[in-house]
Amino acid sequence: MASGTEDQKDQLAESLDDLFTSVSTMIKGELQGTNNILELLEKMNVRVAEEYKGFGDVASGLRVFVEQLKSKSNSFDEYVQQIDAIERQVTEFEAVISMLDKHVSLLESKMQSVYQIPPS
Repeated sequence: MASGTEDQKDQLAESLDDLFTSVSTMIKGELQGTNNILELLEKMNVRVAEEYKGFGDVASGLRVFVEQLKSKSNSFDEYVQQIDAIERQVTEFEAVISMLDKHVSLLESKMQSVYQIPPS
């Protein structure tokens, strides 16, 4: 009977050893999977950081470009003001010409009536 009990103990010890080995292998696999996921995540973070660094460079370049455009735009303000002044003067000049044209037409009709020249 002692041999039967010892056989059972050996089987139990082997079963427990198999169980612990299987659990250990399973945990090792889980940890390796988690480790692989973390490595992938780290690589993705590095890639995203590189991409955003490129965007930062582009944004910095655009900022400089916009500042240059703003500077050029400010230099054109004087010309825009001159053009506006010329436009106002042209409008006033057109009004004066229109009044002169009416006055000349009136004088012409008076001259024709005085000299009785048929209208041309």
